[in-house]
Amino acid sequence: MTSRISLSTSWRVCAAALVSLSLLSVTACTGGGTPPPGSPPSDSQAPSASPTPSATPTPTPSYKPADASGRAQNVPVPVLPEAAKAESKEGLEAFARYWYTTLSYAYETGDIKPLESVSSSSCVSCGRVKKVVQGWHTEGRWLVGGKMVVEGVQTNFVETRPAEYQVLIQVYQDALSYYRADKTLDEKTEPSPAAGDIMIASYGGGSWKAVTVEHLAKSG
Repeated sequence: MTSRISLSTSWRVCAAALVSLSLLSVTACTGGGTPPPGSPPSDSQAPSASPTPSATPTPTPSYKPADASGRAQNVPVPVLPEAAKAESKEGLEAFARYWYTTLSYAYETGDIKPLESVSSSSCVSCGRVKKVVQGWHTEGRWLVGGKMVVEGVQTNFVETRPAEYQVLIQVYQDALSYYRADKTLDEKTEPSPAAGDIMIASYGGGSWKAVTVEHLAKSG
């Protein structure tokens, strides 16, 4: 009985010693010692790659309309819709709406380039707008309001001259305030009921241009 206990105990000690030797051998071969010269580094020894910093998106400047304290900022530039590029009834009506969008943009910013790009050089009414807009966006002056609101557009799409068409527009302009550089209000116009405008537009080279834009009836 005693010898069995002693034999069993001795076997456990030997087994434990073997396990211990085995672990030491594995450690010496795989990570506990210095690797042989020229051997590739193990995963634990390989330098960790630095995380690539993610690019911070540039925030889009926010739009600020003009007010009594100063001119408008970051005004979105009008974009010609695809529909307004077609030589069709729908294309002409879409173009007329867009033209008034560029007019609103000109009043708000003093930038008449979008308006000029869709207006004929012979457009007299366009020239009058240019004079007013540029005159009040120089020497520190600015305009507040004046947005053109189109309520309706209609055309029979019948040529009045080769590649020229008439289109009628029901439109009104929001109140418009004229401010001087010292922030004093020079003049303010009140919005009036919608009136009828007539536009003559020509088509050529894949695009429309306003030849003239006039009121159907002059206000008394």
